[in-house]
Amino acid sequence: MSATALLGSWITQQIVFSGVVNGLVFGLLAMGIVLIYRSTRVINFAVGNLGLPGAALFALMVINWNWPFWLALAVVVVIGGLVGGVTEIVVVKRLFDRPRIVLLIATVGIAEFWRAIVALTFPDVEGDQDRFPVAVGRSWDDVWGVRIDGGDLQIIVLVPLVALALGALLTYTTIGKAVSASADNPALSRLSGINPHVVSTLVWTVGGVLATVSMILLSAGQSANGVENLGPFTLTHALAAAVVARLRSFPVAMFAGIAIGVAKNLFDFNFLDDPGLSTLFVFVVIVVALWWQSRDDHGEAVLAFVPKVRPLPSRMLTVWWIRNLSRLVLVPALVLVVLFTWHHESIFSFINDIQAVWEAPDRIRPSQFFLWSTIVAFTICVASLTVITGWSGQLSIAQLAYAGLGAFTAAALNRGAELDIGWGTTRLIDVEFPAIPTIPAIVLAAFVTAAIAALTGLGALRVRGLLLAVSTFAFAIAAESYLYDRPFFSGGDNSVVFPRGWLFGWDLSDQRTFFYFALGSMVLTFVLIGHLRRSGVGRSIIAVRDNPDTAAAYTVSPVRTKLVAFAVAGGIAGLGGGLLGNASRQISSGESLFRVEDSLQAVNMVVIGGLGSVIGPLLGALWTLGLPAFFPDSNLISLMASSVGFLIVLMYFPGGFVQVAHNARDAIIGWAERRLPAQPHHDSPTSAPSIVRDHRSSEPATLSVRDVSVRFGGLQALRDVSIDVRDGEVVGLIGTNGAGKSTLMNAIGGFVPSTGSVELGGTDLSAMRPTARARAGLGRTFQAATLFPGLTVRETVQVALESRYRSSFVRSALFLDGAIEKRRSADADDLIDFLGLGRYADSFISDLSTGTRRIVELGGLLAVGARVLCLDEPTAGVAQRETEAFGPLIVEIRREMQASMLVIEHDMPLIMSISDRIYCLEAGSVIAEGEPDAVRNDPLVIASYLGDDERAITRSHV
Repeated sequence: MSATALLGSWITQQIVFSGVVNGLVFGLLAMGIVLIYRSTRVINFAVGNLGLPGAALFALMVINWNWPFWLALAVVVVIGGLVGGVTEIVVVKRLFDRPRIVLLIATVGIAEFWRAIVALTFPDVEGDQDRFPVAVGRSWDDVWGVRIDGGDLQIIVLVPLVALALGALLTYTTIGKAVSASADNPALSRLSGINPHVVSTLVWTVGGVLATVSMILLSAGQSANGVENLGPFTLTHALAAAVVARLRSFPVAMFAGIAIGVAKNLFDFNFLDDPGLSTLFVFVVIVVALWWQSRDDHGEAVLAFVPKVRPLPSRMLTVWWIRNLSRLVLVPALVLVVLFTWHHESIFSFINDIQAVWEAPDRIRPSQFFLWSTIVAFTICVASLTVITGWSGQLSIAQLAYAGLGAFTAAALNRGAELDIGWGTTRLIDVEFPAIPTIPAIVLAAFVTAAIAALTGLGALRVRGLLLAVSTFAFAIAAESYLYDRPFFSGGDNSVVFPRGWLFGWDLSDQRTFFYFALGSMVLTFVLIGHLRRSGVGRSIIAVRDNPDTAAAYTVSPVRTKLVAFAVAGGIAGLGGGLLGNASRQISSGESLFRVEDSLQAVNMVVIGGLGSVIGPLLGALWTLGLPAFFPDSNLISLMASSVGFLIVLMYFPGGFVQVAHNARDAIIGWAERRLPAQPHHDSPTSAPSIVRDHRSSEPATLSVRDVSVRFGGLQALRDVSIDVRDGEVVGLIGTNGAGKSTLMNAIGGFVPSTGSVELGGTDLSAMRPTARARAGLGRTFQAATLFPGLTVRETVQVALESRYRSSFVRSALFLDGAIEKRRSADADDLIDFLGLGRYADSFISDLSTGTRRIVELGGLLAVGARVLCLDEPTAGVAQRETEAFGPLIVEIRREMQASMLVIEHDMPLIMSISDRIYCLEAGSVIAEGEPDAVRNDPLVIASYLGDDERAITRSHV
């Protein structure tokens, strides 16, 4: 076959044309995403669903109410703008100053809200036509070799006009210039009189218009009653185009949308046996695009927004009922649940008798175990978000996709499956698995899902926060449309049946028995999650979330920790999915299970219940699933239990329902603590604990830096810098702002790419990551001293002690880490007392003053046992009286640790008094080196700080 014939067999003019048509709409939506992101740094997951009300109303106006097409279009475009503007005023403006991750989560709720409004409140379209209206009702069969219908024509005409109008609005109008100024330099735009809130309202209004036009254009030729089903699949293509455009370029977003539209058509046409393969392609496009641009600044990294739970003070651990307060509440509640469900028939009979007296509708049926099993299984799935979002700070919109993979894997293992991977006649993997019982199948499926989650979580190694949500959303779409139908999962059938087995003589085919099994699984999951949070594994995950650089400086690997978080969350979701599938007995990819909407609903649940808490997922599941089941005919209750309730909680009660329980607990603990005798605190350093010198190498603490250079794009930040820090020395590093001091320390620590060599005690560190350099004995503090806002002082020191007692996930999961946790806690208390921080031991880092945080940071270096300490402006932001105490403290720490120090400091009297030698940098190069007096009087140093003006030098008394 010739190359031309082969090409024509998989690509035709009609395929390309249809792809261009669809791609134009994807590009238009992508422009809306870019518009809102550029002006407000928010990735808008509601950009498609904002157009659903207008599109649904348009169909009603034209078909049911016989409005003229163009008049109806004009009206709904205005309504679409109002939908966007009102959404911004009611929700976005309230959350405007919160971390961007909170706003992104809010857009998930907004998307669900408008989808639910259309589905629950809009009447069905009933008229002479059952298809969505188009401007021109005819088609042309052969126009340059392609068939064009009315829907295609209106897209070809309207999308370029709308895109050009948007470009003109942003380029030539005052509004557009305000949007551009707000995007390029928000701080300067405020000084210029540009109100960012007004800009936000304007761009959300324009976004509503673009969404409405896009959804009307995409709906052309579709069922007039199916418009609400277009949202998620349309959004993933638009997000892919926006990500390819780096969330910045409107033209690139449009061309990327067209390219994705063409590629989608090619996949759909040429792989008819693999429907949905195009969604996997879109996922790959997003991952590749994010990987290549992950070094770009896409706004703020993920910040924790979960409420802080006051830790139990150490002296309260001696009070038995305080120590076991949670058990005293939860165990009786669990017993009541078992008793209630065991005698549910008689209880329901009594309730129904009361309802009959009041002539109330009979809403309670004798058999509710399927509902309860579903709630329990869903709770386990939602609990995975406690780990990945609450602890790790990464918003995953794919947890129910992992649950689906867990369910289908359990079904495959239960029936016996074949894993056949190959291309053509070439087989890469061909393995047959024997059938195994139900319970082992569910457990093994959880481990398989954990591995899948860790694999997909590799994207988190270079992508954080907002952009990770984009990739997980695309994965959820790909799983629903493609992965679930793979032969290994489905067995080649449209539906998968779960034959229930037995457990220790219990027949799990009985609904009540299965409910108790699911309930026991949920309790074990909660116990495991609670224990992990109190272990080194949980502390490390939160530390990496809050500050990956400082975590790395404390020898905690951000890469390993993120993958552990993804694996744990995926395994929990897989367990819940296996139980959810078994509760349903029969599942298929087309059913209302494990869809992207369910993943969005899981986010709703965990926020409503209380993100980051152990019990929050259960409260959210009871509210979201249980409440509508009790009031099945109430649309208001349905909305309050999902999107409306979610948005209200996010805006006004960010701690969720569990915050009420936390407040009650804190009140009880505070009451009990006030009745205990006061405990003395050490307010000044005590004698150094033996841990300070434990596990230290006997090698000399020498640091040798040779010809280090750093370049950021076209900026040469450092040029062939060489310095030495000899054993036991304190070496000062001075220079004006922008001289390259912090960049040099970052290069020494491995936090920025550099050339040259860095040696510590004769060991070359140049090829090592920051974590490995820290383990080799290189300590580092940072200018901001933010540490880990979500951890207490004791927990922060315990994170640093990971360098001595490495936490093992397996040991923690099996509850075999008790001895090492006790030793770590005792050593942390010793260090805290040595630094005089006893009164702050149970305080959160975010509640401390800058000076206290810096002392805690030094405590972390003591815990790590570093041989060379790199201190970046240790007195920055510290009050003068605290600064005066820092000099002796640094000298004392140097003596106790027998370490060398490289110190950046702008306080000249301090740095001159503690340094043995000093280097001065200017424009990325060393201009002077020597003893403090020699450097202070060096003409080049004086000129660097004061310039060449003799009058300035004379006035300075140098």
